Parts: sequence; structure tokens; C-alpha cells
Amino acid sequence: MAEYEAAPGRITAGPSGRKPRRKLSRRNIIVYGTLIVVALYYLLPLYVMIMTSLKGMPEIRVGNIFAPPLEITFEPWVKAWAEACTGLNCDGLSRGFWNSVRITVPSVIISIAVASVNGYALANWRFKGADLFFTILIVGAFIPYQVMIYPIVILLREMGVYGTLTGLVIVHTIFGMPILTLLFRNYFAGLPEELFKAARVDGAGFWTIYFKIMLPMSLPIFVVAMILQVTGIWNDFLFGVVFTRPEYYPMTVQLNNIVNSVQGVKEYNVNMAATILTGAVPLVVYFVSGRLFVRGIAAGAVKG
Repeated sequence: MAEYEAAPGRITAGPSGRKPRRKLSRRNIIVYGTLIVVALYYLLPLYVMIMTSLKGMPEIRVGNIFAPPLEITFEPWVKAWAEACTGLNCDGLSRGFWNSVRITVPSVIISIAVASVNGYALANWRFKGADLFFTILIVGAFIPYQVMIYPIVILLREMGVYGTLTGLVIVHTIFGMPILTLLFRNYFAGLPEELFKAARVDGAGFWTIYFKIMLPMSLPIFVVAMILQVTGIWNDFLFGVVFTRPEYYPMTVQLNNIVNSVQGVKEYNVNMAATILTGAVPLVVYFVSGRLFVRGIAAGAVKG
């Protein structure tokens, strides 16, 4: 490597830029230490649940909940899925799982489709009464569900859908509308307005702009809406137990009946397996689309 000498009387320039930080600085120790503690706080119960679900009852009675199983068994998982009793029925969580699927899928599709159109209209098409409509939606997002249960029961009864999956789909669709409309409205308001104006100049109408311009640019916020709805609907207990009959109970209600059963021996391994099975779907949905979820929240929650 060639060496360079500075001319007499000239001061050579030293290294520029910020001084590199040490990897084990006090700040990094505090930040990563806090993150590790928080992660352990949330992962420890999951670890206990998984370990317990893989043990037999004789090993559970020993009392060491943190120890891994000496002999792994999947019998509690099979029993939780297909054999656990909930009242007079002993078909486990399988029936509740398919009920939850039949509730979640149409509720998510309908609520997101309607809310996206609402948000698009509120953000780009200033119709008469738009501000009042948006205010009503925002107020609706903060009304406690418990206040509206009895009126909705009467409404569904008059419609002839009380106690059915159709009635529960309607309820979830309605209650998901305010917050989803807010998210979509803020996201569409943050998109470049020039695209909308250029499309209007070219003669594009309401639906043409929505399907050909807005939808292709809105994948992150659709993922956010899907995760919020799937998580909220799948984990719902209150609406499931109020607006349906036992044969239509969703998975969460079935789980509650299994865990709180007073018949026979308390099988903690079956209860843990049933709990993990019930929470598996929202976890899978989130982990598969988590990156888009963060992007959509950042774009749709602070703009507009």
C-alpha cells in the first residue's frame, strides 16, 4: 500500500463521521435486556402449555411444570380435538373449529370489502354528509359491546336469524365496520392525490378507480384489516355464546366448556392442548403476514 506524506506546514485531515458505538454499550445492554425480559414474559406461559400438553397425567402430578416431558405423548392433543366432552357432546374441539371457520371467513370477507369501499369513498369522494357519517362510525367504534347486546338480540330475532351462524356473521360484520373504515380511510387519504385526479381526468369512474388504482396499492392495509378481523372474530367468546346455539358454538366457547367442565378428573394436559389448538389459527395468520401488518399499521394509522 502506498504511503502519503503531508506537505510541510499542512495539517492532514483525520477520520470523519460519527464515532462507532461499542456493541456492549450501556444503551444496548438496557435495550436488549428489556426486550429479552419482555420476550421471556410472553414465551414462558407458551412453553409451559406446550410442555404440559405433551405429558401424561402421572408425570403432571409430580408438579414440575417447567420440566420437559420424560415421555412425549400426543394423546392429549387427540383427545382435545376429537374426544373431550363439552356437556352432552364428546366430540372435542373439531365441531367448534369448523363453526369458527364458517363464522370467520364470510365475516372477514364482507366486513373488509364494505369497509374498504367506505374508506375509499370518505377519502376521495366528498359526498354530502360525509363528515357526519364518519363521525357516527367513529362514535360506534367506542360504544361498549355489552350495551348493544340486547337490542341486537331483538333485531336478529325479528330477522329470523337469532341463534344461527348467519346472525353471528352479521354481528361481527357490523361491529368490525367502524375501525376498519377508519383504517382504510386514513390509508387511502395518504396515497398520492394526483393519481386520483389523473384518473378522473381520463374519465375513470368510482369503481374503475377503486379496482384498478386503489386496490393494487393497498395490500398492506388489507393485510392489517384481515389480521385484526381474524384475530378478533376467532378469539371472540361473548358474541359466540350469546348469539348462537350449542350446535353452532365457535371454538372459543367449546374451549371454555372443556376447561371449565366439572365432570371427572381435571386433565390439565388436555386443557393445554385445547388452548393451543384454539389459538393456532390467529398465530399462523400473524406470523405469515406479520411484515405486511407492520407496514400497513404504519401507513394507515397515522395519515389522513
